[in-house]
Amino acid sequence: MEQGKIAPRQFTILVIMFIIGSSILLVPAALGAQAKQDAWISAILGVAVGLGIIVLLAAAGSRLPSASLTESLKGLLGKWLGTVVAIFFVIHAFLLSVFMLRYIGDFMATQIMPETPVEAIHIVFIILVIMAAKHGLETFTRSAEIFLPWVLIFLFILTLFVLPQMKLDNLLPIMHNGFAPVLKGSLPLIGIPYLELVLLLMVYPHVDDPSKRTRAFLLGGTIGGILIILITVLTLSVLGPYLTVRNIYPSFALTKKINIGSFLQRIEALLAITWFLTIYFKTTVTFYVTAVGIAQIFKLKRYQSVLAPLGFLAAIYALIVYPDIVYGIRFAGTIWTPYAAVFGLLLPLVLLGIAMLRKIGGSGRRKKGAGSR
Repeated sequence: MEQGKIAPRQFTILVIMFIIGSSILLVPAALGAQAKQDAWISAILGVAVGLGIIVLLAAAGSRLPSASLTESLKGLLGKWLGTVVAIFFVIHAFLLSVFMLRYIGDFMATQIMPETPVEAIHIVFIILVIMAAKHGLETFTRSAEIFLPWVLIFLFILTLFVLPQMKLDNLLPIMHNGFAPVLKGSLPLIGIPYLELVLLLMVYPHVDDPSKRTRAFLLGGTIGGILIILITVLTLSVLGPYLTVRNIYPSFALTKKINIGSFLQRIEALLAITWFLTIYFKTTVTFYVTAVGIAQIFKLKRYQSVLAPLGFLAAIYALIVYPDIVYGIRFAGTIWTPYAAVFGLLLPLVLLGIAMLRKIGGSGRRKKGAGSR
């Protein structure tokens, strides 16, 4: 079973990649559907609530009685109920990995390589994910550490080049329809990705300095949230609220507006690369959590033995998880948040409450880590 350790800095990077993941392309349209020109306020509100969720997850993670989340579920909820909840948690992780696979397939097949069968994209991508998951937590986390600077550089370049196209009037009037649309607009960002961060509780015990885990978690959540807010502001101010909602991938459409001196144009490939890298690591995390969870539930010696069958199933389910892109966007914006709240909010609340009542975990069980790498 997984025995790897990662430094708090590496955990922060993993959180950033996870948050940017599917959010950078999908969230602006989902926010704008309800809040219109106030979507940037919804983004700020969603990030604020998301950071509160991270505090809850960190508190629950620090009180897990075992380094294994599934074993902790058995210890806190009882053997039978804990096993049932663990199975549903693993199904949730698998479903999320399937959605990530479908997202990348839809994007590549409609925007980058329209003549390539989506099945081929799914197969190639899931093979890359399996390769990363097979080598373990330390390996793909260190890979994320290498690629994050490039992601930030690409986002900085895109921001710099799109600034001349900004029209702040597109952000006005502020809260013309009241606070209710702003509140509703924040829900998709809370669901994608902050409620999904519960999956990182499977990684949380492997951060080698317990005293820095919460800070690393919050730092990653804050940086990722700021990037989402930035992309939302840029998208709204350049495209306007109407085109932001009308475009399936508004931030990708945003980069097509870049025109510097009539010679620097059509550099949307930078955003495509950025999204490809971030969603790759998010998919790897969800897939890794699924495999490790299955291995822990069924007491397998090696989680790697289930990676290939899981990859086969993911490639199949990615084709049938929803009928078309429009349905998928609607599902992500309306249904996913309440569903994800069961695992991302209710489950950690229950675990934290039981652990506190039984006086399990807390600062008393923390011990000095192995040191940062």
